[in-house]
Amino acid sequence: MGALKLVKTRLFAGVWEGVLTGEAQGTPEIEVTHLQERVPGVEVIARPEGDWALRVPVPPERIADGVQTFIIRDRQSGETLDSFTLLAGDALSFDIRAEMALLREELDLLKRAFRRHCLDKM
Repeated sequence: MGALKLVKTRLFAGVWEGVLTGEAQGTPEIEVTHLQERVPGVEVIARPEGDWALRVPVPPERIADGVQTFIIRDRQSGETLDSFTLLAGDALSFDIRAEMALLREELDLLKRAFRRHCLDKM
């Protein structure tokens, strides 16, 4: 049996989607966990191309401030196939505000240097 490979296709309307390829006996058994708890409603759907579509609904109760990581594993081999992370909340707004302040400082520095350059050329 060949190793399964998983490629993300999109995250849309609260459902993470990907395509599973590789050799498997029957439909692959996939397990998704968040904080070591299984995520319900995971679907593995056979496609005409000979691979499988994977659909992972993100439960609303799993969405919270901070960083939330979901791990996707092959249940038969125990191999981690992929993961996805959701970032949300006030913790991130501080990072964005700090980055914006840094960018403003750099822009002010560039403006002063440009003005000095223009005055020197006159």
